[in-house]
Amino acid sequence: MHNAISVAKDTWWVGVNDHETDLFESLWDLPQGVSYNAYVVVGEKTVAIDTVKGPWFGEYLYKLESVLKGRSLDYLVVNHMEPDHSGLVSQLRLRYPDVTLIGNVKTLPMLKGYYGIETNTLEVKDGQTLDIGGHVLQFATIPMVHWPESMVTFDTTTGVLFSNDAFGGYGVHEGNLFDDTRAKSRWMGEMQRYYATIVGRYSNVVQSALKKLGGLDINCIYPSHGTLFRRDVQQVIDLYDRWSRCEAECGAVVIYGSMYGNTKRMAEAVCTGLSDGGVQNIHLYDSARAGFSFIVSDVWRYSGLILLSCTYNTLLFPPMESICSKLLNRMPKNRFLGIAGSYSWSRGALDALRDFAEKSKFERVGPEVEVFASPTEADLNQCMELGGNMARRIGACPVTLPHQ
Repeated sequence: MHNAISVAKDTWWVGVNDHETDLFESLWDLPQGVSYNAYVVVGEKTVAIDTVKGPWFGEYLYKLESVLKGRSLDYLVVNHMEPDHSGLVSQLRLRYPDVTLIGNVKTLPMLKGYYGIETNTLEVKDGQTLDIGGHVLQFATIPMVHWPESMVTFDTTTGVLFSNDAFGGYGVHEGNLFDDTRAKSRWMGEMQRYYATIVGRYSNVVQSALKKLGGLDINCIYPSHGTLFRRDVQQVIDLYDRWSRCEAECGAVVIYGSMYGNTKRMAEAVCTGLSDGGVQNIHLYDSARAGFSFIVSDVWRYSGLILLSCTYNTLLFPPMESICSKLLNRMPKNRFLGIAGSYSWSRGALDALRDFAEKSKFERVGPEVEVFASPTEADLNQCMELGGNMARRIGACPVTLPHQ
């Protein structure tokens, strides 16, 4: 995608595909890469909406100038200050010294902090509009989705919502940009993983943002990452509504930490109990090897969670400790939790998992299982019982999200 692409009347996509970054925010796996979506709207005045990450200045500028056709750039809307969106602000100011940077009251201090820019800025308030001749842009703040200065830009003329990180997803564009050119299975999983890792912690304010945006006559949703939605915007609004209410499918995520295979055997016994209890969606993860973004995505997706860890120097096995910390930070709600631990010369793992259980406020499913050294047949039967009890508890969960 080396050229600008028309995406609405007088509106072009000038973003880039990033196949090279392995970890988004240096944390989250990108097996399918990530796109940085940026846009240009041309009326009597010209407006760029966000930029892209710094290394792609040449490609972005080529696309931008192919749209401008020698015209100057009048405005740059900064919907979000994170550098994968604002990474070219300084370069654009040098290229177009008269460009006015548009942001809200929380954007402008960040412009100074990141780029030393204090002049030729325009502060916009919630609901304020900008008439550029042929198009009227309306601005709406969506604080903490997922930074405090986050906002969206709505073109009242075309009905396009430039939605910032809301409704975004991992993955590069494959052949085309739009939802009606891709199988739903090619974008939905990466959108859910993006929600779980980036936005999910702020689900309560996502609900507030959805209510605010509900009054707009939206025809298209064009986020800053991932697929552009023009065929069916309601499907992604509904997904965000369900995810932000922490509704879940019937299924279970089993995560274990094991040094020599004994706790792994316990986890496998739990899975047997789940399967015998009729659970078909079972996802078993080795905490030392699985990418956390895939783990947390499934925790957001399914209603059951079972954690098993060996004791390591009187504490949780370090990868399990990291996972528990990250799950508490991401704050999924309304899940069912089972726990089990093992130890040899000192206890510790089960106590740490009990602490996680208390902090998470998940509904507990028993029995708690604690194993000394290697699990006996009786221990494994207890693990199967835990899986069976979880199967019965999640069997009546009310919501199944569409995943096709």
